[in-house]
Amino acid sequence: MQVSVETTSQIERRVTFQVPAAEVDEAVEARLKDTAKNVRLNGFRKGRVPMAVVRQRYGRDVRDEVVGEVMRERYVKAISEENLNPAGFPSIEPKVNEAGKDLEFVANLEVYPEIELASIDGTEVERPVVDVTDADLEEMVETLRKQNASWEEVDRAAEDGDQVNIDFQGFLGDEPFEGGSAEGHDLVLGSGNFIPGFEAQLEGAKAGDEKEIKVTFPEDYQAEQLAGQEATFKVKVHAVKGQALPEIDEEFIKRFGVEDGDIEKFRAEVKKNMAREAKQAVDNRVKQQVLDALKKANDVPVPQALVQQETDALKRQAAQQFGLGEDFDVSQLPNELFAEQAKGRVQVGLLLAEVIKSSELDATDDEIRAKVGELAEQYQDPQQVVDYYMSNDQLKTQVKSAILEEKAVDKLLEQASVKDVEMSYQQALAAAQQQAEQDEEAASEAEAEEGQEAKS
Repeated sequence: MQVSVETTSQIERRVTFQVPAAEVDEAVEARLKDTAKNVRLNGFRKGRVPMAVVRQRYGRDVRDEVVGEVMRERYVKAISEENLNPAGFPSIEPKVNEAGKDLEFVANLEVYPEIELASIDGTEVERPVVDVTDADLEEMVETLRKQNASWEEVDRAAEDGDQVNIDFQGFLGDEPFEGGSAEGHDLVLGSGNFIPGFEAQLEGAKAGDEKEIKVTFPEDYQAEQLAGQEATFKVKVHAVKGQALPEIDEEFIKRFGVEDGDIEKFRAEVKKNMAREAKQAVDNRVKQQVLDALKKANDVPVPQALVQQETDALKRQAAQQFGLGEDFDVSQLPNELFAEQAKGRVQVGLLLAEVIKSSELDATDDEIRAKVGELAEQYQDPQQVVDYYMSNDQLKTQVKSAILEEKAVDKLLEQASVKDVEMSYQQALAAAQQQAEQDEEAASEAEAEEGQEAKS
């Protein structure tokens, strides 16, 4: 067998194969003889069909079958001998496939890029320093009370934060529009669930009131026929309800897993969870800055096969998040919605893998157990969670990957200039949320730019 490898780009290879005709033809002939032993044709006994008839009836299919096997076998052998590192499956195309002639075929494939890591030396990284104060704790306890509040009818005008039960119907001019009406709908004023301006105009309304509310739909409203349109809603208020906050008593405390209802244990548990949440926000903020710097310093080519794999994974996550069911065909979701995010993830994954490899990072079983222990603290029986993870190789591998990623980020952080910045608990969480929104916006802009470039 003759093999030649052509480099067509940094991550693309074209491999040309030539297999002697005798080798393929002999394999085809042997397969035809095996077929003849079992074939049944009218007018012939089993195993007595003349080879000329077998060759005429089955020759093409048998040759295609044999050639397919030969191409796969030779490809697997070649990637080992030529030290190729494929990223995904190849595209294999026969060029010459005739009896009596050498078999020639070409495999086009993507390979993992060879990465020489550029340093992020000098990158400025802001690291929030967060202290969960007693005031933060009190605010969180109030938030928990509001989340567990009930609604009670009140005999007064509706205020921001109240819940109103309403019927409404929307009109464009004098014509009602589809999807613009409901009966007995509960709406919390100030929640932002309705069109801007709608909820504010219900403040001051009482049970039994009928109001006309005028609003303008946003220009980017999802229903194109309503985007930017002025509309009038006729609204009838049936009830106004205010929040009834629960007392911080034994029954309330038990809802959060403190079985003995001790208030100090409850406060300590809430504060510990807040500290964990703050640490996660800080770690994510630092990590994102490091990864952004790493990507900026290392513009590595990304195999499309890996991007497609990550795109499919993101589609499955989206389907699960929106409750579309296990039977939902994720191929219905457009690749364009996920492609840029997938590309970024693959790029980061390749770079971190190189950091881990070049720095010879590893994670021991003790480190994995400790990490699982941290994750298990939020469960009722932490030891049961630890035992389950440690007995499951797939879950252990996932945790190990997370640890190695953390170690890689720490290794990169040694090259950066780190500046500690004091932040409140709320500021840290708000900054993390803002960062997530900026990343999402940047991904959307990049997708739009790529789409524009493709059109031009």
